[in-house]
Amino acid sequence: MPIATKYLFVVSMDVTKEKEALFNEVYDTEHIPLLKKVPGVGAVTRLKTEPAAFTIGGERKVIDGGGQASYVAIYELESPDVLLSKEWADAVEKGRWPGEVRPFTSNRRHVLRKVI
Repeated sequence: MPIATKYLFVVSMDVTKEKEALFNEVYDTEHIPLLKKVPGVGAVTRLKTEPAAFTIGGERKVIDGGGQASYVAIYELESPDVLLSKEWADAVEKGRWPGEVRPFTSNRRHVLRKVI
């Protein structure tokens, strides 16, 4: 499916094992729905790293994540200004995310990419 916006905000993180079920529940049922209401936010896609292997140049390569975070969320944005909006700032502080989930995340990375 083609990307429908001009920017991608890529957020990656790990979560402690004992909070993983809560992390996934809150992300899917609260965090994403709140952020999708923010003007300028389009689709949101979540991903989880899985081990795999592939062959290139006749050699088998193992993909193990290499220190990368296990979870990734990709937010389609109309503009980088969305991330500075009051609506975004309010949405990321609502629900159980800030108090019950965020403290148990680590290895957090945030990257904004322009679709070319």
